[in-house]
Amino acid sequence: MALPPDALARLARAEAQAHQADIQAAFGPLRAAYAGPGLPLNSAWHGGGLALTADDLAAFEAFCARHDQLPLIHLLSPEVAPSLPLLRARGYQCSGLLHAYLHDLTDLPPQPTYTQETADRLGWAALSAQGFGEGSAAVMTVVAQNAQTRLFVATRGGQPAGSAALKITDNVAALFGMSTRPEARGQGVQTELLSARLNAAAQAEATLASVFVTPGTPSERNIGRAGFQLAGARLSFTQFREA
Repeated sequence: MALPPDALARLARAEAQAHQADIQAAFGPLRAAYAGPGLPLNSAWHGGGLALTADDLAAFEAFCARHDQLPLIHLLSPEVAPSLPLLRARGYQCSGLLHAYLHDLTDLPPQPTYTQETADRLGWAALSAQGFGEGSAAVMTVVAQNAQTRLFVATRGGQPAGSAALKITDNVAALFGMSTRPEARGQGVQTELLSARLNAAAQAEATLASVFVTPGTPSERNIGRAGFQLAGARLSFTQFREA
């Protein structure tokens, strides 16, 4: 089924609104967050609609300087071309690209048997860090502590095998934080985690689900099999020198 024509615009707005952290500020279309020293959540999301200006970027860069962090901005693909000349002029370089997939929450996969929602936030963060690897514990703990984030755990043989998160903003469900313990890979854990969250999002009356993924990975293939459609990309830009 075709995605609604405003799907990417809805995703941009929801992404910008959803990233609540210890400090949040608005600079034109940008919503900036600071979650703690050295965390990858310290960045800004372009909410679409308004054009980015030099004043917006200057204010965001001052915000970053106060928190001793490099300016990092995420834009969905429709906002890249209009923003690129200004970003280049201020010393930003593309530092990451993820494919953006959307699901209209019709034709859902079956509810899985071995994946359940959990209220054990610290346990979820520890399990998630096992899948993501060294250095991920701090950021996954921050993710787990957000009260609006729903957490899921998949099991194999009665033991935790993988974890994932779900957060709904303005009827757009963000699926993120999916990881599998190394010894449980290749056993359908990601497929179950995707199915569980799609069903949970539909039951919560979300009308659109989103997920970002590194191009060409096994995770991208799993996402396609779960009924998601490629809708665009999210590009990240980092300012590596002062303007």
